[in-house]
Amino acid sequence: MRRFKYIVPGTVVRMLEAVMDVVPTEKLAVHFHDTYGQALSNILISLQMGISTVDSSVSGLGGCPYAKGASGNVATEDVVYMLNGLGVKTGVNLEKLMLAGEYISKHLGRPNGSKAAIALCRSTANASKL
Repeated sequence: MRRFKYIVPGTVVRMLEAVMDVVPTEKLAVHFHDTYGQALSNILISLQMGISTVDSSVSGLGGCPYAKGASGNVATEDVVYMLNGLGVKTGVNLEKLMLAGEYISKHLGRPNGSKAAIALCRSTANASKL
């Protein structure tokens, strides 16, 4: 049976606890790929543990040259949407961020990797038809 290396909130907690034993929390940042759809939950647990710096990428662009089959980075739009829902002030205009993600995705000929941007664009398009 194949053994999987799970990167889920439980393993993130254990990893961060070990790192925080030797590195001050304010010096830490997290960077998650969304290969298994776990990035936002891993970011949320990291935030709850006191991490305040999160790497992300517009439209989820990027990848991982070290992990074959790994999908792109977590989309900044998805992170900002989650943070807005948590009441965290980011200073980021989500609408402008989504426009930037759409622009670069179209320019690169790639689908937009942000679930929030795709859903919000669809709901806006459907609302304008009413």
